[in-house]
Amino acid sequence: MAATASSYSITMRLYTAPDHGVVGAVATAIATSGGVVTAIDVTESRHDRLVVDVTCSASDADHAQDLVAAVAAVEGVTVHKVSDRTFLLHLGGKIEVTSKVPLRTRDDLSMAYTPGVGRVSMAIYENPEDVRKLTIKGNSVAVVTDGSAVLGLGNIGPGAAMPVMEGKAALFKRFADIDAWPICLATQDTDEIVKAVEMIAPGFGGINLEDIAAPRCFEIERRLRESLDIPVFHDDQHGTAIVVLAALTNALRCVTKELADVRIVVSGAGAAGTAIVTLLLAAGAGDVVVVDREGALSAGDASLSSAHTELAAATNPRRATGSLREVLAGADVFVGVSAPGILDPEWIRTMATDPIVFALANPDPEVDPAEADKYAAVVASGRSDYPNQINNVLAFPGVFRGLLDAGADEVTVDMLLRAAKAIADTVSAEELHPAFIIPSVFHPDVTKRVAAAISGRDG
Repeated sequence: MAATASSYSITMRLYTAPDHGVVGAVATAIATSGGVVTAIDVTESRHDRLVVDVTCSASDADHAQDLVAAVAAVEGVTVHKVSDRTFLLHLGGKIEVTSKVPLRTRDDLSMAYTPGVGRVSMAIYENPEDVRKLTIKGNSVAVVTDGSAVLGLGNIGPGAAMPVMEGKAALFKRFADIDAWPICLATQDTDEIVKAVEMIAPGFGGINLEDIAAPRCFEIERRLRESLDIPVFHDDQHGTAIVVLAALTNALRCVTKELADVRIVVSGAGAAGTAIVTLLLAAGAGDVVVVDREGALSAGDASLSSAHTELAAATNPRRATGSLREVLAGADVFVGVSAPGILDPEWIRTMATDPIVFALANPDPEVDPAEADKYAAVVASGRSDYPNQINNVLAFPGVFRGLLDAGADEVTVDMLLRAAKAIADTVSAEELHPAFIIPSVFHPDVTKRVAAAISGRDG
């Protein structure tokens, strides 16, 4: 049973017999049950008992319970308490507001607040463009969701979406020093969402739309881009597309193929799939076939929705029809942003020589990366426990850093293409390998290179 690094990590507080050999028996029981022990601490030692904290990783929540049961079965051990480390991390939320200026004296207050702040407000009234310099607006982003398409969890609502939006805000701060705030709206009406964002926009330098279901997200983004004078970026669409293009650029280098020459199959015609296809075409891809639940999208199919009709018109030049298995035959590249387990590893055998497989459904991909690796030349996924993680953190912090630095009022396709190139170029020729086509999210140069590409300034 494969164990993850930390997303299913628990700490068990144990009361054991006063025999330090019991600690070894506990570690053995966890390992035998497929867990990974990451820490063992004897927190108290008395003549009648030991108190031991054991931290271990599991593959999922059920496996974590199995590990607890295995430890409880060890003779002389009582499981006193079990703490889920992920839940502990979220207690009280993950972000906070702090003051950048000292507020220790009356003098401090007189400048930061009344009466001094009134002078600054009037200066902005007289010169509205100064709001970016004299307030947080120049370094702030609203992370906006309606909770309708949160991760792979579906329509779980604004409250349940809050931990994800908090996490996004924390990533903005960690990787780009941008102050972001989660805005979780209690509506899934397109008009109300657009109006709400328009009303809060004066306090922000950019809008990051997040986890809003298709096709509603398309209209919301389009309307906000038309009405606002600050950039609007839907990360599920454009962030994903940037990182996919960057990774595919380097994957094609590994197999000595050109984007213009390869056949690409994209599984998933939602927000991410549409944006990926749009950016691939803008980058020069010539043969892209999109597949949804009903099969390949093809122009002339009267049963398609308006969004899918538009997508079909821009793709599938050979008018291929059929299921994913059928259109995959002979393809060079598979990009999945759809559903878990829909790609049989054996189908990869039917693809072209040196096939590339990006299985990006999250948290469970279209195909097990380990199984795909048996047949594909390059494999990528959205998972952190396999090589080549396609992670939007590579893109959105740098994108917004560049937009804010430039005082931009829109996001262009050319910006997205430059951002993808910046990420791809971060992997040097010496580093490039089928198991290393994309840099780590912790690479110190990624954010500043993407920011420079977006703003048009030298990095």
